[in-house]
Amino acid sequence: MNIGLYFGSFNPVHHGHLIIANHILNESKVQEIWFVVSPQNPFKETSSLLNEQHRLSLVKLAIDDTPGMRASNIEFSLPKPSYTIDTLVYLEEKYPKHTFHIVMGSDGFKNIDKWKNAEQLLKNYSIIIYNRPGFEIKEVHKGNVSVVEAPLLEISSTYIRKLIKAKKSIRYLVPENVLKEIAKENYYNSSLENPA
Repeated sequence: MNIGLYFGSFNPVHHGHLIIANHILNESKVQEIWFVVSPQNPFKETSSLLNEQHRLSLVKLAIDDTPGMRASNIEFSLPKPSYTIDTLVYLEEKYPKHTFHIVMGSDGFKNIDKWKNAEQLLKNYSIIIYNRPGFEIKEVHKGNVSVVEAPLLEISSTYIRKLIKAKKSIRYLVPENVLKEIAKENYYNSSLENPA
């Protein structure tokens, strides 16, 4: 089976993520999209990061019963920070019958040369890129790269967290069941979300 691995902090997951995942399921050869929740992204600040289990739970709520989508905690048991190449090697050993494709934004692809074992990633894996405004892809680094024009919502998890801290509504930015869980658990209201 062709699996699209959609890596992210999903801090929190929102409609923008879901629209991209749905578009790639519809318009590419992948048969499933796995939302790979990253416990620690080496390029991101961790102080505003909600606990990984809570973020996974929100993703599960967001894609509840959606055919072709699943939430993955595969990186929770791997060394931190999470490196895409290590996750891919592990998944290939665990699921030898699947073919894995990386799903990423054009903004992330602009920094692909800074990723761990970038040459190996580009050589051995198919990468499906969704365009983001201001990050046009001109150089594919000889990789197996396809670019899709997914419908984009100009919202971000950072913006959603700011609204929550300001006690403003995030309705319509996240699925209703995610909204209720965030409110019920009072997520993103304290100054330190993920004390280590």
